[in-house]
Amino acid sequence: MSHWGEAPDEAYLPPETVLNQMEMAVIVCDRFSNVIYGNAFARQLFGFGGDEIIGHSVLSLGIAEEDHEQATELAKHVLKGGVWEGTFCNLRADGTTVYTRAHAVPLRHPSGAVDGVVIFAREALRSNQREQDRYGLMERIGERLAGSLELESTLRRVADTLVPQFADHCFIDLYSGDRLHRRVSRHAGGWEPPPGTWAEVGEPVSYPRGHFSEKAMSRRDAVLVEDMIQHRFAAPTESSKRLGDEMGITSVISAPLLVRGELLGVMSLALSNLTKRPDPHYDGFDRDLMGAIASRVALAVDNALLFEEERDTALAFQKHLLPGDRPPPLDGLQIAWRYEPARPLESHGHGIQTQVGGDWYDVIPLSAGRVGLVIGDVEGRGARAAAVMGQLRAALRAFAQDDKPPADILRKLDEWVRTMTRPERMRSGWNSDDLVRPPLVSCTYFVYDAWSRVLEFANAGHDPPLLIVDGQVGELPFESEGGMLGLRAPGMGGEILFNEETSELKPGSTLVLYTDGLIDRRPKEDGEYYTREESREMVRAAVAEASRGGVEAVANAAYEAVPGDIDDDVAIVVIRTAGDELAVEERDFTAEPIMVSEARRMAADTFASWGMLDEQSELACLLVSEVVTNVVLHATATPTPRREVGVPVTAGPPGRGGEPLSAPPPVQFNTEFGAGPYSTGPYDTGGYETGPLDGDPFEGGAFAEDDWNLGADLGRREPPTKEFRLRLRRGADAIWVEVFDSDMRLPRIRSAGETDEGGRGLYLVDQLATRWGARPTADGKAVWFELPLTP
Repeated sequence: MSHWGEAPDEAYLPPETVLNQMEMAVIVCDRFSNVIYGNAFARQLFGFGGDEIIGHSVLSLGIAEEDHEQATELAKHVLKGGVWEGTFCNLRADGTTVYTRAHAVPLRHPSGAVDGVVIFAREALRSNQREQDRYGLMERIGERLAGSLELESTLRRVADTLVPQFADHCFIDLYSGDRLHRRVSRHAGGWEPPPGTWAEVGEPVSYPRGHFSEKAMSRRDAVLVEDMIQHRFAAPTESSKRLGDEMGITSVISAPLLVRGELLGVMSLALSNLTKRPDPHYDGFDRDLMGAIASRVALAVDNALLFEEERDTALAFQKHLLPGDRPPPLDGLQIAWRYEPARPLESHGHGIQTQVGGDWYDVIPLSAGRVGLVIGDVEGRGARAAAVMGQLRAALRAFAQDDKPPADILRKLDEWVRTMTRPERMRSGWNSDDLVRPPLVSCTYFVYDAWSRVLEFANAGHDPPLLIVDGQVGELPFESEGGMLGLRAPGMGGEILFNEETSELKPGSTLVLYTDGLIDRRPKEDGEYYTREESREMVRAAVAEASRGGVEAVANAAYEAVPGDIDDDVAIVVIRTAGDELAVEERDFTAEPIMVSEARRMAADTFASWGMLDEQSELACLLVSEVVTNVVLHATATPTPRREVGVPVTAGPPGRGGEPLSAPPPVQFNTEFGAGPYSTGPYDTGGYETGPLDGDPFEGGAFAEDDWNLGADLGRREPPTKEFRLRLRRGADAIWVEVFDSDMRLPRIRSAGETDEGGRGLYLVDQLATRWGARPTADGKAVWFELPLTP
């Protein structure tokens, strides 16, 4: 007879047979956390088919990424001889999520040494220890809900947590104003309700009186319907009631979403015949648990709503600081731009911040159809960076109207950035009297002339743009990288140089301007990051492939070239030059009165060849006469003060053709000076006779009155013959007229009195032209005006 505890030979069962009968997962791992055994229930619980995990890390059981550190702690603790217990989130092969309660003990050799780890696991809340499991599960759900501040992500995590482990159906309805709208409709196995039955995401929801969801909201407490067969509720619609009957809804829990006494909405869970469960009914414990989960969900939703409101405000603020959605129409250029904010920084471990940043770009119409282009990046992130960006854009737009070379604009902008430093007490640090240093800003400013195809630019520490010519992608060569704006703080010595550079773009060339968020810190699948050069190569390859498409396609290709979430906001501007030459006519004239009519005749012939209407042409010729007359008068004026010169003057009023008057009276010049592109210089005569000269025309300049008197004593010297150039440009919707001369002084409008015979020329230009102005050139200045082309 066998002794107690000894089984007869015919009754012997292999250990594996016994383990496979257990309704608990048993996993055995070696000292290196590699799986060496798993019973049949482990395959069912964790969702793998056979022995494919044998020999692989315990992480192959589908342990979620946020629990990897917890798994490492388990192994360390148990291999030291301890016992570990906790809750894991596991992702099955079919994409579903299951929460498991794990108990781990050491696997000991007969000698007593620890050879590995044995893990016993079961589905959370499906055991006799439900009360103990409840706290671990609530902690896990809280961790998952705290992982995002984006509303859609938060709601998605809620649904992924509850379906299918705790429910076959999950609905979340939130108030928008005074109406409920469905925000989540998640179902087990990927099933979707037919259209016109249960409300879809985004649709309004209205629960009738007595409905369990309406009861939950009115009572402000979780409502349990343990057996739907025994209870009948009024449904929102007849079709929704029929679908519920067809699905075999067995049990429902509806819980209000309450936070700080405010009702945000309602969350409902239901069991049906979509899945097979040992007990397809909820009980009082499940109601209490779902009530506790609903309170955590409500808090997470409230935080997400508050953050979403803050983010929308910040993004709207930034959007209004940047150009509009569509670039303005420009002659000789196709332009597309794209701005994408980064994800909120809570996912990168830097604390909670909004998505706004300091990336900026702009397209600025300049004189005579020329265009200013800028792209830049303010260091840092958040509201301060966006505010600095907005100030920079406004300042650059103002500076650009001076029409000075790009290097001069950057020098002026650098001085302006350095003045942004202000005394401010630091929030941390031992020295509270420190000054907040000025922001560091990288940018490149370009000026493009579509008629000459010349691109002028200066750089301040920004990455060079990509240049695509005939499908080949390179970089626009920068001779000097330049220092960032604000780099030299007040009180520091040295000089930051911004070099003027020029390049001629071929027809059909494409420039891709971008900020460093496009190529910085883009994650790989293994958790590492692409280097800047790797990212740049991917961008080059992508834009090369898309180069035959439009500028929008190139911009999208550049943005999507590097995989992974962006860690910083990104600005992309794509510019493509026209393949055809733009209409332009120009001619040099001697600065003589007779040439006023010649210039007008050239303008009239050109405008006629361009198909301008007679009314438009006559107006344009009138303004040409006004501007050219002033050039002639002041180019032929001698520098001796108060000297009367008999010079034929052009007839100002329309219809006189600008021809010289016969027997002209003596002309006396009245020159006034000021400062700025619209307020300096001698252009006050307007093509009419002027009053007596009132002051030295070169007062404050390089020539003094005594010098010219000395010259008169030495004998009369005829001034050299001067010239001016008339340039006419035609665009799609406007014409531009430019008059170049060697006088460095810039014109201004003066207020002529009622009895003054002159001083109204520029006033006419100002009133009749769309825009006008003057800009310095390398050897003088250019006065220009713009007129629209109406069909």
